[in-house]
Amino acid sequence: MTSGAQKGVIFSGMRPTGKLHLGNYLGALQNWVALQQEYRCIYCAVDIHALTTFEGVADVAEIKPNINDMVLDWLAAGIDPEQSQVFVQSHVPEVMTLHTLLSMVTPLGWLLRVPTFKEKVRQMDETEESVNYGLVGYPVLQTADIILYKADTVPVGRDQVPHLELAREIVRRFNNHYGETFPEPQAILAEDPLVLGLDGQNKMSKSLDNHLELAASPEETAKRVATAFTDPQRLRRDDPGRPEVCNVYSLHKIFSPPGEMATVYDECTSATRGCVDCKRHLAANINSHLEPFRERRREYEARPSFVKEVLEDGAKKARVIAQQTIEEVYEKMGLA
Repeated sequence: MTSGAQKGVIFSGMRPTGKLHLGNYLGALQNWVALQQEYRCIYCAVDIHALTTFEGVADVAEIKPNINDMVLDWLAAGIDPEQSQVFVQSHVPEVMTLHTLLSMVTPLGWLLRVPTFKEKVRQMDETEESVNYGLVGYPVLQTADIILYKADTVPVGRDQVPHLELAREIVRRFNNHYGETFPEPQAILAEDPLVLGLDGQNKMSKSLDNHLELAASPEETAKRVATAFTDPQRLRRDDPGRPEVCNVYSLHKIFSPPGEMATVYDECTSATRGCVDCKRHLAANINSHLEPFRERRREYEARPSFVKEVLEDGAKKARVIAQQTIEEVYEKMGLA
């Protein structure tokens, strides 16, 4: 890592899905907060990306309130708009210009081979011939997001490394065609714990309704935790449990102090603690951990114009960089 005036530039974005959950926080957001100490960070609500899987006006109408809720969570978690640029993707239209220009050097075959593209096609019950171009060109727009700001570092989980490698290939191809213009973005591997949802089987997800919202009330959190699946072989209160296969215990590892974890383990395996008591204990510790976050979020919510001001200021600063980049690209491509 670099420091001082030479520190690197981070870019990362999230689709605006509204209020974030524990999986979002543990998998990405807390890392974003930490990276502010070492990098110049650019964090973006990628609303254009969201359009690739939206199907109508009703879906699009959700974007604006979802952005507000998501950015409130970012700020409450510790994203500092004085340190980092925070803005909405579509508020910097230069990214669409760069996307178009990058598409001129990106072979279609590269995009059709992306595993996540094929998976999305299956999930949407479509064929490759019927999906919108935006879904096919998603990686090109993703590349434009990163390099428009000359970002040289992107925090990713291990499963996202191939996506970043495609961005690097697009950058190399552009640089080979038109001369050195963009840095090849490097991955910084984030700790990406697999946070299972309350069903104990799938990754925590809003679409599966197996999530715990960061901004939920303590009562809502306790109610949701009470529905969590535990050890499927523990059918009665006096059956010894197996913490190693229990998702409630995996969350205790994150939110409970080591001494409490040892007690949970011992009492579970000896059947002196039931699952109901274990869930209550977990909910109390999650609520305690999240109370400072929730208090900050309430303070920001009491200032209705705050998020709007943060995003407008962030977009203004981002556009200064973006316009300089587009001028350079036009010159390199002979379009100036």
